[in-house]
Amino acid sequence: MTQAFLDQVEAFAEKTIVPAASGWSMGAVPDGKIYEKAGQIGILGMQVPQTFGGQGLDFTSRAEACRILAGADFGFAMSLINTHNVALRLSEIAPGALCQRYISDLLSGKISACTALTEPGTGSDFAAVTTRATQTATGWVLNGEKTWIINGRHATLSIVYAQCAAVGDVDGIGAFLVDLNAPNITRYAIDSSFGQTSMGTGGFILRDVEVTQDAMLIAPATAFKAILTEINAARTYVAAMCNGMLARATRDAATYGARRHSFGKPLNAITSWQASLSAAETALKASQARTAQATDLVNTGEDAQLLAAQAKIDAVTAAQTHLPELLQLMGAEGLRSEHVFCRHIAAAQIAGFTDGATNILKDRVDRLITQKGP
Repeated sequence: MTQAFLDQVEAFAEKTIVPAASGWSMGAVPDGKIYEKAGQIGILGMQVPQTFGGQGLDFTSRAEACRILAGADFGFAMSLINTHNVALRLSEIAPGALCQRYISDLLSGKISACTALTEPGTGSDFAAVTTRATQTATGWVLNGEKTWIINGRHATLSIVYAQCAAVGDVDGIGAFLVDLNAPNITRYAIDSSFGQTSMGTGGFILRDVEVTQDAMLIAPATAFKAILTEINAARTYVAAMCNGMLARATRDAATYGARRHSFGKPLNAITSWQASLSAAETALKASQARTAQATDLVNTGEDAQLLAAQAKIDAVTAAQTHLPELLQLMGAEGLRSEHVFCRHIAAAQIAGFTDGATNILKDRVDRLITQKGP
């Protein structure tokens, strides 16, 4: 079943995402029918148990699907996986009524979802969350702003992390399911010189947004542990996605090098040209090996903090280093929008910010290694 599913993902990436991705990089917005097609294949329910209508696959399958999708377009892959992650979280911990209300539409691609942690003044510092959740007789009232959220511009649902105690108290943070079409929510898109439309990047402001008691999905004192577990998985599949982008670019460059001639011989027969391609392939193999180690740990529920961080650092660094080199091998041809090089270069920079910026992750790796000792 797993291979049959991944074959469908591969076909979807090549036949549906690739033809549209060049337009997305220039600001076009993904057609909603593409989300629904992803839902029909089962991408939006990869790890969701079959009892909830999902595929019931393991994390290894999720990471592999992410790799395939990102090879076509990183942004759209991130958009899909973020909706999937919310559906998975609901299937694991949400009250039955919430599951019945939302999971079917999430899995079918009729609605999208996001996880909202980042704030204008808060990124990797989880404890610094300032969005407030105030308890009332009937539920909670939320106030604050979330920004740089994948799917933030179009999601119907969000898992919003908010402080239920004093700002800075990591044990006071909880997570709430919020309908982003509710009153008192102002939404905005975020665009940049790098195309953001396929990722749906945006933010929203919550002003006295009321949610019911059962909307609290993760209680204070447990949210921090939950986000750490999730982020290890996220860092691992982002590493797989960077590997997917670099693999696609090396393949395309090699194909071009065999076809294009310069001074009477194919480009890949030129020593310096082939050396650059070989360096990218070597870095890719090393990154893939580290990512596979992290994937195995996440898949078996073991402690993946160190390897997940190392895998993401390695994969991001390899992509950021070698994608520009591969573009140079392509020459001006590589600038054409139908090629992956320019959008993958941009995506690799974005990947370096997600789920822990590279510089911060390097510090974390140093601490974890010190704690483990010799």
